[in-house]
Amino acid sequence: MRLLHTSDWHLGRSFHRVSLLDAQRAFLEHLVDTAERHRVDAVLVAGDIYDRAVPSLAAVELFDGVLHRLADIGVPAVMTSGNHDSARRLGVAAGLIGKAGIHLRTDPADCGTPVVLADAHGDVACYGLPYLEPSLVRGVLGAAGRGHTAVLEAAMDRVRADLAARRDGTRSVVLAHAFVTGGEVSDSERDITVGGVASVPAGVFDGVDYAALGHLHGCQTVNERVRYSGSPLAYSFSETGHRKSMWLVDLDERGAVQAERLFCPVPRPLARVRGTLDALLEKPEYERHEDAWVEATLTDPVRPADPMARLADRFPHILSLAFDPEGTDAAPGSSYADRLRGRSDQQVAEDFVGHVRHGRDVDARERRLLSDALDAARLERAEDGVSR
Repeated sequence: MRLLHTSDWHLGRSFHRVSLLDAQRAFLEHLVDTAERHRVDAVLVAGDIYDRAVPSLAAVELFDGVLHRLADIGVPAVMTSGNHDSARRLGVAAGLIGKAGIHLRTDPADCGTPVVLADAHGDVACYGLPYLEPSLVRGVLGAAGRGHTAVLEAAMDRVRADLAARRDGTRSVVLAHAFVTGGEVSDSERDITVGGVASVPAGVFDGVDYAALGHLHGCQTVNERVRYSGSPLAYSFSETGHRKSMWLVDLDERGAVQAERLFCPVPRPLARVRGTLDALLEKPEYERHEDAWVEATLTDPVRPADPMARLADRFPHILSLAFDPEGTDAAPGSSYADRLRGRSDQQVAEDFVGHVRHGRDVDARERRLLSDALDAARLERAEDGVSR
């Protein structure tokens, strides 16, 4: 069976206030053309279809259009909700849409109910796991713990139980929206930390032939059977080095996996440039970036006058400007996002309390209060379908 694995479309998202609707439309056209050209048996979309819980009308129209095109060419799709989506809104009319071969999986209670596809070698059971907010779904799934690993293990227990009841030789695929240990992050993914632990071990997905993952925006292979497709477009300058792609996955009659990267169209290249203003304006080595979306970091000891306007004369698509004067104590090129990377919401909150109290750290009681408050906020937003 041939599957096309993609995720993290983030329909409706902009790039530094530049609309990406045309680029997203071009990607979706490319997706349908790819599915038809490679004769895929199904398209897998592992979450974050929209960028916001309440998407714009333009984003909804893009989604509606790709559903019609996939249905028109007779290619079924299995799609799950991610942490940017409102699962309830995305799942509206799922039963009716499913009759056209577009299978939306947004209800955690349905984790063990697959979409069953068939080819000449038998059945392939596709299990769609929506993004699982631990505080919200722990009771639904009967999870033993409160974190991401606990709820994913509970969901996968349902998957494995259903698979065990099926005929021998049934192959299996799971879609999941999660942060798997060892994955490489970028600045454009929203934090899904709860209780200080966001990542889950790849072993959670043991027992299935292929795990099609979403959430991380870089295409990557955790192991031969567990892969991220990454986002089809760059959504931050931290993705400058990414080559955006989808996975074309072939499952043979035994469930062995062969995967090939298929690259996505690039609306405009990204470039990060660094140096003094005069150097960026004059050096020929920067000519290749003149048509790119540019993030410039100026190292002048004294901030120059009108730097953005002057840089725009050479780089008309410059979108971001930062200052990192030479001779300061800060690490070269460090940003606020760099300083926060790898730190949980809990750690950031505790650091803030210590800062405003002039170095007096939180005690055990305050630490528990902060943890409870963060979990309550996440739960309230998840229940209301509010983008976080």
